Amino acid sequence: MGMDLTLFMVDWGRLGTAPVECRIGLLEDIAWPWGPGESYGPGRGRADGWLWPPGPEPAWCAVYSFFTTNGAHAPHVRAGSAWADMRSLLDVFVREPMDTFLDGLVRDAGPAFAAGGGFFPPAVDPWHRRVLLACPPEVLPGKARAWERVEPRLEELREPFAAECGDWAGRPDTFEDFIALLREWGDVTTTAAHRGWGLVGLP
Repeated sequence: MGMDLTLFMVDWGRLGTAPVECRIGLLEDIAWPWGPGESYGPGRGRADGWLWPPGPEPAWCAVYSFFTTNGAHAPHVRAGSAWADMRSLLDVFVREPMDTFLDGLVRDAGPAFAAGGGFFPPAVDPWHRRVLLACPPEVLPGKARAWERVEPRLEELREPFAAECGDWAGRPDTFEDFIALLREWGDVTTTAAHRGWGLVGLP
């Protein structure tokens, strides 16, 4: 069984009031909190993919359910590998904003980025990364702007995808799958940037 990705949109200030060592646990309690009879409840899972926790208190985070991945982490890794393969075939006006957009989401941007620059505790077990991605709020407006620049030019990725990724193991199954996942990330980053919240991915 492969690793899953649970993606949260988070009020960074609210989460930051908790001790560092408790922050992952707080998010896990939001994603998998329930005692008997508890659930997200009717109307909480929305057609836009965001699931808001139940209860009368103002929500300080939400979980995003990807339509294109069934919760698995592997499609995001495959998308990152696909972009790495094809990026040299595209002009700088596509390559640079796409790099900005994807780095740290589906492309590894290094352990400091993954741990949110110390916002989360480091993984103790090197075989199990406790945080798969962490995008603080200040990073997301730049990603949203990069997405605005690159979205109208997505069709330009079709030929490079066919040349470098088509029918390759460990790459998205089709160009349409690849673009659908990019569009979901575009929606996620735009929504989080609009709220001024961050993104956190847990396995």
